Amino acid sequence: MMRTSARWLCWTSLTLAVPAYAQSPAALPLTPLPSSVQPGQGSFTVADGAIIAVPADDTGAAAAARILAAHVKVERGITLVDKAGTGPISFTRDPGVQGGEAYRLEVDAKGIRIAASGDRGLLYGAMTLAQLLSPDRAFGKPVKVPAVTVTDKPRFGWRGLMIDPARHFQPIEFLYSVVDQMVSVKLNTLHIHLTDDQGWRFEVKRYPKLTEIGAWRTGPSTGGPAPTEKVGGFYTQEQLKALVAYATERGITIVPEIDLPGHAQALVAAYPELGVFGDRPEVSHDWGVNPYLINPGPKGVQFVKDVLDELMTVFPGTYIHLGGDEAVKDQWERSPEVQAQIKALGLKDENQLQSWLIDEFGKYLASKGRRLIGWDEILEGGLPPSASVMSWRGEKGAVEAANQNHDVVLSPAPTLYLDSLQSRRADEPPGRIAIQTLEDVYKYEPMPAGIDAEKAKHVLGAQANAWSEYLVTPYQVQHMLFPRAAALAEITWSDKDKRDFAGFVARLDPQVQRWRRSGVEVADSAFAVGFEVQGSRGDALRANKVTVALSTQAPYGTIRYTLDGKAPTAKSRAYSAPLTLKPGATIRAAAFDAVGNATATPRSFDTSRAALLTRTSSDLIACPRGSLGLRVPLTSEATDNAPAFNINLFDTCSAYPAAPLDVAKGFTVEVARLARHYGLAHEASALRAHYNVTPHGELVIQARCFAAAKDKSVKPVVLATFPLPDPERSPTRFSFSGTLPAMAGDEDLCLQFTSSLLDPYYAVERMTLTEAAK
Repeated sequence: MMRTSARWLCWTSLTLAVPAYAQSPAALPLTPLPSSVQPGQGSFTVADGAIIAVPADDTGAAAAARILAAHVKVERGITLVDKAGTGPISFTRDPGVQGGEAYRLEVDAKGIRIAASGDRGLLYGAMTLAQLLSPDRAFGKPVKVPAVTVTDKPRFGWRGLMIDPARHFQPIEFLYSVVDQMVSVKLNTLHIHLTDDQGWRFEVKRYPKLTEIGAWRTGPSTGGPAPTEKVGGFYTQEQLKALVAYATERGITIVPEIDLPGHAQALVAAYPELGVFGDRPEVSHDWGVNPYLINPGPKGVQFVKDVLDELMTVFPGTYIHLGGDEAVKDQWERSPEVQAQIKALGLKDENQLQSWLIDEFGKYLASKGRRLIGWDEILEGGLPPSASVMSWRGEKGAVEAANQNHDVVLSPAPTLYLDSLQSRRADEPPGRIAIQTLEDVYKYEPMPAGIDAEKAKHVLGAQANAWSEYLVTPYQVQHMLFPRAAALAEITWSDKDKRDFAGFVARLDPQVQRWRRSGVEVADSAFAVGFEVQGSRGDALRANKVTVALSTQAPYGTIRYTLDGKAPTAKSRAYSAPLTLKPGATIRAAAFDAVGNATATPRSFDTSRAALLTRTSSDLIACPRGSLGLRVPLTSEATDNAPAFNINLFDTCSAYPAAPLDVAKGFTVEVARLARHYGLAHEASALRAHYNVTPHGELVIQARCFAAAKDKSVKPVVLATFPLPDPERSPTRFSFSGTLPAMAGDEDLCLQFTSSLLDPYYAVERMTLTEAAK
């Protein structure tokens, strides 16, 4: 593991001399990296009560001073006092600092000066100073800031995060906390996904049923009576106006999204006459793609313009996001009225109708001085001249749009989809199993190679999205956002040639501490110790000797471990090679930086024979021809992080890998029945149905299923079959136990459920193999 540099050690001590960071700005404990760093002579000490001088009548400087003081109070525990006049910390306007977000920060023995031409420049200089004033964990103590000149400006103008309260509503206070933590790393765009099939979250005074009806839903059934409790919520216009003002003062533009023409089921539930067929569905509790579209006729068009009018009174920013994604056109295809409209407009098909509709709204927004942006599906049928594109299906949409002279924002899945899990460990909360580590986000380059050089100016920047189908609580959303938001900040702010992942993680710990002092959940997935048995568990059990390798994702710190059950410390034994142990010990391990701070919560690995024979849902693998794509909670609205189940949405099958059938003589399978609440649209044909031979299907446990999938001459061996209980009359969690026949060596065991596709979804929570009693 990489040890922390001596230069970093200088920053983590208040009494040491000024660090030698002249060679590279990467030596500073700053995130994101500044453009230029020039060291000076001496230092300046900032202690409790230090004065910030604010020019008279400069509201931007006054705001920057207030925000600086607020951050330093929380993040360092010292009080800065802002007032007019002179002081050791000062803000000045300098037209020579070119760019609204650029700044210059100077530190010498006389004090600290922040200069900028724009309000955001002053603010970002203040945030850099806030980081310099909290470079370590010495909370509440004065800070000796080395003499330095930092000149800085961003690489891209759009540095964004998307929050999705449409799927799981979050309180308005949560959005304030996100704003506070975005500005600390110079992110400047908050995209709020306000409407979807599962909820309408924006108050529209002309259409009150949008929130009276459309903001609330009931949960899906897991068997038995369907839930009756309504869940949801919405934001009033006054709440959002206050949020916008708060964000604006912190240099953050809020981009609202009203998703259409698809993802409109909550809208149609509130106003059926605005749908295609006039029927009234329930507000959806199904994740994915649902069929409901807005009616593209005059009533639907006028409705959207009415909503846009109210939206624009709340959100003064340039861009309004109108979605455009995943609008399956089946309702339009089956509507004589819509087909007549397509013919009357001289359009070729439903995709061109969507393009026409988007262009209508784009022209309307342009008439009000605004601009439309949408997901890259708006390219289908021809890109309207007025539209900008947010590319999520890879980079192809961005390349096409930019080369056609349209502005673009890069937001490709899965890399910048922050609802993707950060590791495969069992302690990760629910999300998508397209693992996107801190390093994956950091190594993404927002300027696609396929964009012509002269068109590069159309790349506005990049944005990471936290979709919330499986993120129920503020804790879970924050866990997904942080610290990957710092990686996003650096790839959109800092020069490409200055970026280095090892240097980034060495600078990240102070920012993690700032976030945590602010009450934010920060995932430690990149720094937590993972454990991997070398060879098969069966081999370890047969030899009564297990070898375990320890590692972390990020190259930072020294792993230290214990075998006596005690928590590891900075003085515990350092890990250097895989550990070979007799089964029975529990390994507890954590990585520590060079000054002895743990970089993550210690993790444990039980090497007992019983533990080696147990596989949780997180340890299971996909059955042949399948893949485990989602990690889902026990119920749709569950607020606990566990239990969580890794599932293949299209086939209720998972596999216990390399079961030692010559060692194990029996087993217990713990089963959970989950809601089958997924809108699959045209992907429904990929669902695998299995013939059930009992009324409610069975759990069938098979060996040699993988070999049979590769070789048709091999027949799977059925080890056990259990009829499933009536879902209407049985608990949602239960277990089956049985014996195993004697077989040689290790075998992958497929655990296949054959319940109807109309029934709830079954998943294995845990499978425990047992040895014969001695």
